[in-house]
Amino acid sequence: MPHLCLMKVNNMNKLKNNNVMKTSNISSKTIVLIHGLFVNPTSWTEWEAYFEKLGYNVHTPANLYHEGNPQQLRNQFDPRLPKVDFEQVVMNHVKFIDSLPEQPILIGHSLGGLIVQKLLSLGKGVAGVTVDGAAPGGIITTKWSFWKSSFPVIDFFKGNSVFMPSKKWFHYTFGNTLSREESDKVYEKIAVPESRNIARGTLKKFGRIDMKKPHQPLLFIAGELDNIIPADLNRKNFKAYTDKNSIREYKEFAGRGHYICGENNWQEVAGYVENWLESISVQKVKAA
Repeated sequence: MPHLCLMKVNNMNKLKNNNVMKTSNISSKTIVLIHGLFVNPTSWTEWEAYFEKLGYNVHTPANLYHEGNPQQLRNQFDPRLPKVDFEQVVMNHVKFIDSLPEQPILIGHSLGGLIVQKLLSLGKGVAGVTVDGAAPGGIITTKWSFWKSSFPVIDFFKGNSVFMPSKKWFHYTFGNTLSREESDKVYEKIAVPESRNIARGTLKKFGRIDMKKPHQPLLFIAGELDNIIPADLNRKNFKAYTDKNSIREYKEFAGRGHYICGENNWQEVAGYVENWLESISVQKVKAA
C-alpha cells in the first residue's frame, strides 16, 4: 500500500508545516466511534479494523435500540425506538464512556459528530473528531440540500413515528457521489429506521453548546459534496468555537459526500484523522 504511506507522509507534513503551534497531551489509546442517524455500528466496520491495527482499543456502541442486523431492523424495529430523543442518546454514551478504564478519543459521523461535541462539553473525552457532523442548535445553513434532506425526518406532523429511509432519499443524502446501484447496495448493508425525536431533540436546549468555553482538541472534517450536512455548515460549526487557547482544526475533502467514511478512498480520511491524533499527541497542531 505505498500510495497510503505517501498519503500519510503528505498529510503529516501539512500539519507540521503550520507556523503557529499549540500544545496538548493526548495519551489515550481508546477510541469510541459514534454513528449517526439512519445507520448503526455496522457503518464503522472498516474504521474499527483500521484503528485497531494501529494499536487502539476501539469501541462502537450503538445508539439506543439500534443494535442488530440492519436488514432485520428494517423489517422489525424495537417498539421503544420512536420515543428515543437526543438527550437520551447522549446520556447513554455518557454511561458507556464512564464504564471505560480511560477517557477516550471520540470520533463521530453525522449526528455522531454533534454527539462528540456534546460529550466533550460534558468532559467525557480527551479529543474529538466530527466527520460531516451535525451542528449544535443555533448554527444553520441556507443550503437547500440540507432542508430537502432534513424536513422529511423532522416533520412534526408525523408524531412519534419512525423515519424509514427510502433508497431514493438515501441516494440523495448519503450516496450522491455513488451511482444509484452502488448507493442501493450500501443502503442494504447499513440503513436502519430512525427515531424522528433524535433529530428534533437537537433543536432543543440540550442540543446547544457553549462554544466560547475552553475545550478539548477538535478536528472538523467536511465533504465538499455532502447534501445533508453541507461543507458550509461544518465551517460555521468550526468557526463558532472562539477560545483562542483551545485546539481546533478544519479539513474539507474535495469530491466527497456524506458517505465519506465508506466511499472510495475512505482510507485517506481515516489517515488524516490518524495523523492529526499523532500531531496533537506530540504537541503540534495548527492554531485556531
